[in-house]
Amino acid sequence: MNRLRSLLSDVRSRLRVPADWRERLKFHAPDALAWRLLLLTFGFTVVVEVLIIAPSAASFHERWLLDRLQSAELASVGVEALPYSAVEDDTAEQLLRIGGVQAVVVGDQGVRRLLLQAPNLPRTPDLIDLRQRRPVARTLDPWRTLFGHPDRSIRVQARPRYRSGDFIEILAPAQPLKLELRAFLLNSLLMSLLISMVAGGLLYGGLAFLVLQPLRRVTRSIEHFAIDPAREGDPPSDRHDEIGRVERELARMQEEVRVSLRSRARLVALGEAVAKINHDLRNMLTSAQLASERLADSPDPEVARVLPRLERALGRAAALSRNVLEYGKSEEPAPQRIRIALAAAIAAAAEDAGLTAEGVRLTRTVPARFAVHADPDQLHRILVNLMRNARQAIEGDATRRTGRKGLVRVTASSEGDDCILRVADDGPGIPPRLSESLFEPFVSGRASDGAGLGLAISRELAVSHGGMLTLVETGPAGTTFELRLPL
Repeated sequence: MNRLRSLLSDVRSRLRVPADWRERLKFHAPDALAWRLLLLTFGFTVVVEVLIIAPSAASFHERWLLDRLQSAELASVGVEALPYSAVEDDTAEQLLRIGGVQAVVVGDQGVRRLLLQAPNLPRTPDLIDLRQRRPVARTLDPWRTLFGHPDRSIRVQARPRYRSGDFIEILAPAQPLKLELRAFLLNSLLMSLLISMVAGGLLYGGLAFLVLQPLRRVTRSIEHFAIDPAREGDPPSDRHDEIGRVERELARMQEEVRVSLRSRARLVALGEAVAKINHDLRNMLTSAQLASERLADSPDPEVARVLPRLERALGRAAALSRNVLEYGKSEEPAPQRIRIALAAAIAAAAEDAGLTAEGVRLTRTVPARFAVHADPDQLHRILVNLMRNARQAIEGDATRRTGRKGLVRVTASSEGDDCILRVADDGPGIPPRLSESLFEPFVSGRASDGAGLGLAISRELAVSHGGMLTLVETGPAGTTFELRLPL
């Protein structure tokens, strides 16, 4: 018994499907869409069957009746050729049997002549007038014959073809027609089923190859992406139809989500790092402020000239550190707007951005006594970011000739209720691949060694003021940014 159990266990382990095979079989198993498509193909096949069988049955039914009428008409011509149209009973029965009818009547000028006698019938026969055939009645007559009573008889009237008269009428039993109609329908059904199954199979195979297989590939890509977004999926196909466009759009959206997730991960890491160093940074800034206060007593004129700039920088850094919230997330405070002389604000930002007469110079075109209502610290940060980026782009331009100094131009004007402030440089411009995502976090130019957050923060500060920061133009001749703020 133990040996048998061990043998069964060994067989089960050998027959066990590997995990990758189970995954493959799971993806290739018929899904709901495939079954629906198969049922839809079957339904269309049934409809085609009905459209084929119904007219065929009506044609066969009418052709059978016309054959009986033709035989009866020929028999009537032979009967009238006899003297006084006298036919013996045996001869009449033989003629009726040959024609497959029970009686023959000829109508001429309103007179009905019974040429061949009809037997006594248990049921009143149904009339079918082939002279006036409606499509609905022509379609329903075969089914009335097929499902009618076994003792049913049919009176058929039609125009004569081989003799004169208004009409010729026969009386025929429905049972022979019913048997032949049933055999015809069975053969037609089998043949049409075979043709429809072949056509339906080809249709399903074509749809499965053109639609289901690409949709399964798209579904697998979505499922794999949901499990592991960082994993690169299969490249989209080169199809030019709707499915090809869906694959390419899906790949594009997945890549955008991957970039967004990577940016979010970097933001989370940055937030954690800020949360950890925030406390130590504030202590360092406090120590630096105490040292700057001691330097205020120094008699050195150079120290006295540089000390106000140092105190302003330390004050802004301490205020920014205080605005960092818990858990590593930062939140910009609402702007505290006051009236600011724009010329003085531009000069202070240029000094902190490293613009000097010996290096990259600043030129400004600002109307006299031009002022805006803005938060001084936040406006200073915006201007410093724009000017520092311009200086770094100019200094990092490898194509600039030796001895040629760069230039940053700042112009200000009013437009309605807005202040238009433009910062332009004569640097190498921004690469085209970065132009569309320039204001996204962690996107930096080729000459920048920062984290790529300056422009994103500057636009956020401009929006908080009710304005906007945009890139106006960029190219080999330089780059221009426009800052719009409400006056």
